[in-house]
Amino acid sequence: MELIDVLDENGVKTGKIASRDEVHQKGLWHRAIVVAIINEKNEILLQQRSANKEKNANMWDISAAGHISAGQDSLMAATREINEEVSVNLGFNVEVKEFRFMYSFRKEEKFSESFIERQFYDFFILRQKGLNKESIKFQKSELQDVKFVTITELNELRKTDKLVKRDEVYDVLVEYLFRL
Repeated sequence: MELIDVLDENGVKTGKIASRDEVHQKGLWHRAIVVAIINEKNEILLQQRSANKEKNANMWDISAAGHISAGQDSLMAATREINEEVSVNLGFNVEVKEFRFMYSFRKEEKFSESFIERQFYDFFILRQKGLNKESIKFQKSELQDVKFVTITELNELRKTDKLVKRDEVYDVLVEYLFRL
């Protein structure tokens, strides 16, 4: 069972810990991470979520995203999520110092009466050389597929209902890549 630190509406830990299910059933504030992995061609790694996911099933999503477990910080969670969902098969481990923090934002979404998401997101970029689809191993229970896309392809996907809605992340990501 995944345990998560409960936050107040300002993102400050309350000292309470709840299960992932309880956090969503009661709509409690908590923190999550979002990571965009970019290769040397400035292509963004996208993941296709598994068909058995409770939200956004079968949709394309940012490289890695997930909850911050109780007692973890954002960087620890980002490293964990990449290792759980998308494992880079290049003979080295992703290190905390390789992440570039972009910004934090909060978001509320109600998916159903029993699934309310109130999250503070910490968005990071991770640049890695030598990445291509063949160099990525992914957890089949979490993901169906992965692919690299250009900024243009990402913007085209944003116009469809095949990409998880993360406009706050995509806007900052596109701006970052255009500045390079």
